[in-house]
This record gives sequence, structure tokens and C-alpha cells, in this order.
Amino acid sequence: MLLKDLLYKIPLLATAGSMDTDITSLTMDSRKVGPGSLFIAVRGTVADGHTFIDTAVAQGAAAIVCEELPAGANAAAVPFVQVQDSARTMGLLAANFYSQPSKRVKLVGVTGTNGKTSVATLLFRLFRNLGYRCGLLSTVQNQIDDQVIPATHTTPDVITTNQLLTQMLEHGCTHVFMEVSSHAVVQERIAGLTFAGGIFTNITHDHLDFHGTFDNYIRAKKGFFDQLPASAFALTNVDDKRGLVMLQNTAARKETYSLQTLATFKGKVLADSLFGLNMLVDDREVWFKLIGRFNAYNLLSVYGAAVLLGEDPADVLTLLSGVTPPPGRFEQVVSDDRIVGIVDYAHTPDALQNVLETIQDIRHADEQDRLPQIITVVGCGGNRDAAKRPIMAEIACRFSDRVILTSDNPRFEDPAAILEQMQAGVPPVDAKKTVTIEDRRDAINRAVSLAKPHDIILVAGKGHETYQDLQGVKSDFDDRAVLRDAFLKSERAKE
Repeated sequence: MLLKDLLYKIPLLATAGSMDTDITSLTMDSRKVGPGSLFIAVRGTVADGHTFIDTAVAQGAAAIVCEELPAGANAAAVPFVQVQDSARTMGLLAANFYSQPSKRVKLVGVTGTNGKTSVATLLFRLFRNLGYRCGLLSTVQNQIDDQVIPATHTTPDVITTNQLLTQMLEHGCTHVFMEVSSHAVVQERIAGLTFAGGIFTNITHDHLDFHGTFDNYIRAKKGFFDQLPASAFALTNVDDKRGLVMLQNTAARKETYSLQTLATFKGKVLADSLFGLNMLVDDREVWFKLIGRFNAYNLLSVYGAAVLLGEDPADVLTLLSGVTPPPGRFEQVVSDDRIVGIVDYAHTPDALQNVLETIQDIRHADEQDRLPQIITVVGCGGNRDAAKRPIMAEIACRFSDRVILTSDNPRFEDPAAILEQMQAGVPPVDAKKTVTIEDRRDAINRAVSLAKPHDIILVAGKGHETYQDLQGVKSDFDDRAVLRDAFLKSERAKE
């Protein structure tokens, strides 16, 4: 594609050199530059792409897009294009380069602190069951119909997203469901994408290490809805006190869902147990395999989005009733002597409280009239929002009978220092029921050794992840596998 065609409808500050240059690839990574590449110099949180312009030229870049023209740009061997915002321009360039793939599918974005993965995955599974070929862009994995592609970020960079959307179109996909993180909105990783709809789940304390303040975090989430076109729908949870804030400046059609008040899509929980949810959804009674009030919201948002996309309400509810949870979301591992293990990705205070409140609600006295104890294993990730660490420890203590504080993904932080910050949130009255074990495997083994039949062990924080990140090294670690192994060892020890 010629550079001048690639720049169609993109605001420019200045150009230097020939705009008839042929472009065969786009990249923001100077290491991936080759002949025919358009190198886009983006100012990132870690590095400034402008410092790699000379490297890109030396490696054969066909042209450069940047915010500041270097000295001598007019006499350079390659053309330069100056723009106001390289990150946003990259999205527009990617959309042009790949022939606007997001306009050729029904792309639905899901944003919120908790529930993004569950809602996007449930929509993907539902629409496949409805007979469509679909794409999924999520924290757990990207998927093109039945082809799984590992995910490295909640929301990929916008070039990768357009590449994936193009592949999805080539495979006949008509619908794509995508997690939209607050980081992605701020970093312009959704620039140039055209959405058919947006869903807001909820917003609670998270990512303040990146956004600085909660108000900035709210504005980032709202920024997604501000970008939706009039042809799209904006579906929000009005039971969240910031739900209507998301709709304030959107041009999209405004729709709502709720368990507590009047809304476009209304639900009510009739019963909740370890076996599933019984709900009224728009006056239809339905039994779902998912568990917990938080999943009632997830299901309601999925139902609403499907109806807004033109599907029959009765068909949607019938198929949703058979859908299972995404990996690592309230996933159960049960021992032979009926100890219930629950592995969940809960890594924010609100998510942890939601899961523990659900466990409190669904546990019932056993045959000896003994109320099963709740044993919680929880940690906090390193190089992430440190303010939530004592809060999560306090929540674990408030809703559990026993608490084991342990490592999550320490990354480049000292695990002991993270745990010390968590311990600061343990109320003095709960000190005796709380223990700190730095090694996560040992912590899970301890939880199993403390448990009796019918007790419930919650292993929170990592969910679907199959690794533990320590000092930049990712070692194999799957909470589900470790829990199963601990159960097996415990059962053997009793023989």
C-alpha cells in the first residue's frame, strides 16, 4: 500500500519526502523493522520510540511516523510524517492498512474492573452455540472460532488487533468479543476500531499504580464509551454507582441492566448454590450452571448484549443455561473426601469479596449440623497497585474462618515485602486465624491439611494462569493442578 493511501483521513502536521513510498508492514518495535516497514515512533511508559528512529532507518524502514521531526528530516533517505499523537495515529494507520476489519464484523467491547473475561468468553461461547463463527480477544486467550492463540495482554496493541480481526474475517467470523482494559483506552490501543457495542460491568479499586487516582481510572473506562459511534449500543450496569456515568457523553444507544432496579434488562436471583443459579430474567425463570451473584450480573449483561445484537431472547436464555464458567473463574476442584476447592482469578478487593460472599451464601451445614469452614489462600501481585494489599488481607479475614497469605506473581518485588504490606491489613482480632507462607505450593498444601470434609478452600488471585512470575522468570504453576496434587497427597497420607 502506498504511504499516501495509508494516511487517508489521518490528521498530519507535516511531511518530508515522497508519499508514494510502498509500505508492506507496520510496526512500533524497531527490532521488527525490515525493508518496506513503516516505523511508528510511540512514546511508551518505559521507552520513547523516537530514540529508535535512527535504528529503524538503518534496518531498512521505508518511512517513519513521529511526533517530532528529527533534524535533517527533509534531506533524509526515507520519508517522514509528523503527527500530533503517534499512538492514536497507529490505530488509524492499522485500520487503513488492514482495510477496516472492525467495520466488517460485529465487534463488541467489554470493560470494567471485574467480569471482563467472563462476559467476553460467555458471549463467544453463546454466539458459537447460536451457529455463528466468532472471535475472542481476552486475558485468557485469543480465539478464532476453534483455533486458540495465546494472549499476552488484556487488550493487544492495535496493530495485532487488526491482524487478528483480519484473520477472523478470513475464517468467516461475523462476531468478535473483546476485553477493553483501562490501560488500552489511555494508550490508544483501541484507536481506529469501530465497535458495534460496548458493555460496562463495574468499577472498583484497581490499577491506581498506572492511573494515579480513582477519578482517572473512571475517566479511562468512560473513554471507551465516549468513542462509541451512534450505530452502536452502550450497555451498562446501573446497580454500579458509576454505571450511568459511563453513558454521559456517548453517542451510542443507551441501554441498562440491573438486579435491583428498573432497567432495559431486569434480573432477579431466586436461588444460589454450589450447583448453579436460579434466576428470573425479564420474567422468564432460568437455571444457570454458573454460581454467585456476580455471575448473575455477568449473565444478565450477556443476555442483554445478545438481544441488542438481534438474537431471540428465548433462544439466548436456553443456550446460556448450558454454558459453563471460563477457566479459573470459580472453578471447582473436589477431593474424594468432599473437600471443595475453588480456584478464582479474584485479584482485586471487590472481586475477592464477591467470591467470598458467594461462598458464604452457598455453604450449608453438613449431616452433623457442622457449618463448613472457609479457608482462603490469597496473595497480591508484585509491580502492581500496592494500595489494595492490606485491603485484600482484611477482606479475606472478614469472610473466612482461616486465612493463608502467600505469594501471587511477585514479579520484580520482594515477596516478603508484599506479604508484610498484606499483613498490615489483618485486624488484631484475626491474627490467630491468619498465617503467612511465602511459598504458594506450601500454602495450598497447608490449606488442604487444615480442611475437613465439606470445608471450602478458596485459592484466589491467579485463576487460569499456568505460571508464577518471579524476577522475570515464569515457572510452571497452576493453582488447579497444585490443589489436585495436594488433595491426592492428603488422601494417600490417610490410607
